[in-house]
Amino acid sequence: MKIVVIGTGYVGLVTGTCFAEVGIDVVCIDVDTKKIENLKKGIMPIYEPGLEEMVIRNAEKGRLQFSTSLKDNLTEADVAFIAVGTPPGEDGSADLKYVIAVAREIGQGINEHIVVVTKSTVPVGTANKVRNAVQEELNKRSSNIDFDVASNPEFLKEGAAIDDFLKPDRIVVGVESRRAEEVMRKLYKPFLLNGHPIIFMDVPSAEMTKYAANAMLATKISFMNDVANLCEIMGADVNMVRKGIGSDPRIGNRFIYPGIGYGGSCFPKDVKALIKTAAENGYNMRILNAVEEVNDAQKSVLFNKISKHFNGVMKGKNFAVWGLSFKPKTDDMREAPSLVIIEKLLAAGANVKAYDPVAMHEAKKDLGEQIEYSKDMNDAIIDADALLIITEWPEFRTPNFKVMGKLMKNKLVFDGRNIYDIGEMKENGFDYYCIGINTTK
Repeated sequence: MKIVVIGTGYVGLVTGTCFAEVGIDVVCIDVDTKKIENLKKGIMPIYEPGLEEMVIRNAEKGRLQFSTSLKDNLTEADVAFIAVGTPPGEDGSADLKYVIAVAREIGQGINEHIVVVTKSTVPVGTANKVRNAVQEELNKRSSNIDFDVASNPEFLKEGAAIDDFLKPDRIVVGVESRRAEEVMRKLYKPFLLNGHPIIFMDVPSAEMTKYAANAMLATKISFMNDVANLCEIMGADVNMVRKGIGSDPRIGNRFIYPGIGYGGSCFPKDVKALIKTAAENGYNMRILNAVEEVNDAQKSVLFNKISKHFNGVMKGKNFAVWGLSFKPKTDDMREAPSLVIIEKLLAAGANVKAYDPVAMHEAKKDLGEQIEYSKDMNDAIIDADALLIITEWPEFRTPNFKVMGKLMKNKLVFDGRNIYDIGEMKENGFDYYCIGINTTK
């Protein structure tokens, strides 16, 4: 089989590379000439563990190619995946201009049957818009070429995307014809041989499944953060509460870790888009409105603790920050809580020195030279009045507390991810604040 994947962002590049890994001929298309030239040289536009090696290996074997021309690569392609961005508009709705533009280009270039698959996260009803756009271009050509439109949402976790694609919990495919189902089943056959389930459904249901999944996970996070805030007030330990409820299989222990809010490219955008889609159809998503409200407030929780500790006076104070990306194992800074916290510190007149294993280059695009970037985690804490744990990178979990105490001006830690033991921090002489536990008692 041959497929084309339009868009070499996070979803498109992972999708194309993983299909190539199982023996399918793949051409990844992007209008960004520099990005394509870099990919041909093995230079990645994103950080994802294992991706660079896989791209280079499959490119060398000829199974994975990169191009800026969609028209030149549609010939003999069985499937065209649309994996371009759907950025949120000012009103929260998903902007589909790139999706529709690609659909039109497909309509202008196909000469035989193809399955056009939306891989981008798109609102319910987008497949119809894609179908109409392709058909309009065919009509302009007076062409009778048959094609199918399908939906195949991705469920990739940044930092574990390769494993998620090659060993999926489930593969969801929305189709409108038996022919499209047969093509998609053949495409995913290498995964089905390992027993991974493929679920075929109608296209609107597949489109909704993606949004519903992310909205549910976002809801679990906001719920736990809400509980954590109440635990602090009532004198309960949210870590104990988490273990107590997580042992119930109906609830499970995933996505119930308290923290400083969710970020990234998916949850914030998808929650907003689902709320907007509902509103456009006369329905109010009351729970998701609350989820978003809680999350927005949670990003300020750590700053509020800092402000209270310093009695609102942070001007001239030096704050060390460990972790900038919205989660570990990625350089993604989109909607990262670190941005909210750092901007608040800067507005209060504080100085910030930050370290992140992979995200500092991306962080500079948002923060510029407003903060100082450190060469390593210990460099960041030299003469610091306080340390903030923003992202729970593994290397931050077991630091040398004695060395920390000597390097820092004050032995003070604000832990937004609850990665340290309260007793151990006190034994080492640190004042320690975390989420969902009153440590000042």
